[in-house]
Amino acid sequence: MAGDDWRVRIDFQRALTAPEGAREVLLVRHGACDPPATVGDLIGGRSDPSLNERGRREAAAVTEALSGLEISATFTTPLRRTGETAAATAAEHGLDPEVVADLVEIYLGEWEGPGIHERGARGDAEFVRVMREQRWDLIPGAESATGFAERVRRGLEHVADAAGDGKVAVAFTHSAVIAECLRQVSGSEPFAFLLNANGSYSRLYRMPDRRWVVASFNETDHLRD
Repeated sequence: MAGDDWRVRIDFQRALTAPEGAREVLLVRHGACDPPATVGDLIGGRSDPSLNERGRREAAAVTEALSGLEISATFTTPLRRTGETAAATAAEHGLDPEVVADLVEIYLGEWEGPGIHERGARGDAEFVRVMREQRWDLIPGAESATGFAERVRRGLEHVADAAGDGKVAVAFTHSAVIAECLRQVSGSEPFAFLLNANGSYSRLYRMPDRRWVVASFNETDHLRD
């Protein structure tokens, strides 16, 4: 392959596979956890719970689902729920997860922790507005949309750089981060991919010209009994 002169032959009757020189990334949402009961339960101002029993089962299911892959690197965020979800998968493949702060969940300011869960449960008008307008930055003190988008893109590119030919880089991250990655790759509305399930994974390819392609979203077959 010389310069930008690369070609991909596509058979539209077969499943998408990455061409030579592409990079494959799996984005795994952490397992389920119980939200902090009070603002006093925040750690460093962030919601940082451990996995609950269901979340531990989801993490085990992810490990089994990914056992047959050639994984070149695993990544987590500074929050415990991603590290706990990644631990068994990384150990099975003989890897030490790298912590990538750029892929940490969106900071929700005054709604961090129990705030967003409580508002969502009662259909709070401000929560409904955030969902309708698809803007996290409507929340007082929340991270800016521009800053969030920029750091998520840095994190995604960093993960892709670690994926080798024929191997996969796996990032264990968060719902809003996965949604933002897929928004940037697909050009969708901001919250189009927000409802990704705990323990699900989505598959992306970065092509040799650094163009991104969505191969799958919210795969959950491994979570079913």
